[in-house]
Amino acid sequence: MPSPADALPAEPGAGEPSITMFGPDFPFAYDDHLAHPAGLGRLPAAAHGREIAVVGAGIAGLVAAQELMKLGLRPVVYEADRIGGRLRSEPFRSSPETIAELGAMRFPPSATAFAYYLREAGLTTRPFPNPLSPATPSTVIELGGEAHYARTLADLPALFREVADAWAEALEYGADFARMQAAIRRRDVGAIKAIWNRLVPILDEESFYGFIARSQAFRTRSFRHREVFGQVGFGTGGWDTDFPNSMLEILRVVYTDADAGHRLVEGGVGQLPARLWSRAPARCVHWPAGTSLAALNGGAPRPGVAAIDRAPDGRLAVTDRWGRTATFDAVLVTCQTWLLSARIDCAERLFPPSMWMAMERSHYMQASKTFIMVDRPFWRDIDPATGRHVFSLTLSDRITRGTYLIDHGEGRPGVICLSYAWEDDAMKWMSLPAEERVRLALHSLRQIYPGLDIRAHIVGEPITVSWESDPNFMGAFKGNLPGHYRYQRRLFAHFRQEDMAPEHRGIFLAGDDISWTAGWAEGAVTTALNAVWGIVRHFGGATAPENPGPGDVWDDRQPMALPD
Repeated sequence: MPSPADALPAEPGAGEPSITMFGPDFPFAYDDHLAHPAGLGRLPAAAHGREIAVVGAGIAGLVAAQELMKLGLRPVVYEADRIGGRLRSEPFRSSPETIAELGAMRFPPSATAFAYYLREAGLTTRPFPNPLSPATPSTVIELGGEAHYARTLADLPALFREVADAWAEALEYGADFARMQAAIRRRDVGAIKAIWNRLVPILDEESFYGFIARSQAFRTRSFRHREVFGQVGFGTGGWDTDFPNSMLEILRVVYTDADAGHRLVEGGVGQLPARLWSRAPARCVHWPAGTSLAALNGGAPRPGVAAIDRAPDGRLAVTDRWGRTATFDAVLVTCQTWLLSARIDCAERLFPPSMWMAMERSHYMQASKTFIMVDRPFWRDIDPATGRHVFSLTLSDRITRGTYLIDHGEGRPGVICLSYAWEDDAMKWMSLPAEERVRLALHSLRQIYPGLDIRAHIVGEPITVSWESDPNFMGAFKGNLPGHYRYQRRLFAHFRQEDMAPEHRGIFLAGDDISWTAGWAEGAVTTALNAVWGIVRHFGGATAPENPGPGDVWDDRQPMALPD
């Protein structure tokens, strides 16, 4: 098994603890909870072998299903399409060992609960080639027809450094950035809550752009500085597609270094859900050695869910797309919540109106990617006339927006993400077939690299995705809009069901859109662990006193409640 450093290694300064996704809304150490020898809980013997439906075989569904199986329950997994959800590593048909990461493709070291499962599955990572990162040979930033070649930030004109400085200044003076990061490093719950609980009512109704435009750091500089920041950003690319979102969403990312030090999973992140499905855990209660989710489910998930309702006996009835109905003591729903009204006939009585409001108000981000496979990583070639790489990771205000280069080494094909676009930029691609997407992307890149023939290197067929057009997702991930904090809190807190009316108990929610960190696999994993705690309680079980779960510490750490 690989060491922790092979999964998602953290990179603290000398003598400093690492930044992790510990808070800020609910500062709970999920990584410590997972690693504790006491395990996640214990069920009464009478509950062993009882069935629970798990709707969706993405990372949230499979993490929860495996942990519930280890505790002695029998998860019955339903999946509308394929195992993995948005951890989707799509192989090129002519070279199956070469993959395109259609969903999540880069993971921060701060995602320590997610890293736990990477280690458990025996997977390793390496640095992801983000803009200006050490893993990227060179970066080209092209705005308004003017291109800048750089290997580090110092190679760019002073304007870019001024923008970076303005962003750092805005975070410090508008969001107490340094003190919050120090508190997260120390896992100082009191300090985190003091800072965050002051900011939530101030910034809940503030957009990202509003925060930038009103900050002293950007107000004293030109509109061009805000424009460049939106187009380029720092760390992962431009920020402007997030400009309409709540500023709280952005702070959750930057406080926890979710935008820094990214890694990619060797061989594709899709291996993780596949291994969670097929591999037997080292220890299971009730089930014999060698039991896996695949074995308990007859080798394949049940078909997608068409309806969920309360059966006459009070249990929950799940009907699949072919009309077969089964009843369960509990149901865990991990698909995006819009599907509970748009694709699944979910009985309204299963949730109170306030929860339906929270689910319906979810705002999902559009995202589009187009990949090609090339004969080799030719972008490492040096142009003898200029001394520069012939091709670079490229950020542009053109239709491509972000072009990423994935190097698998000499002697192996390379992969180019020709275009990685969000929101309005993603919508421009939605109606176009794969070959037309490639043509348009190559046309744009030709304006930046007029002497480079990328076509001469293409091998195989292109691969593309628009998550908003997939009926099983209807978007890439959630991005809360200003004023959505109350809705998000309702979704996140739903795993605690002791105070709910009986008709609302037994159906649980998990997934990155339930979490405070939508768009990150860490949020899917942690809400799955919340659901495990809730389901254990639902079946009469409890956590060990020496390893309290998220619900056990809720009263002291719960996200603040804003008045209605």
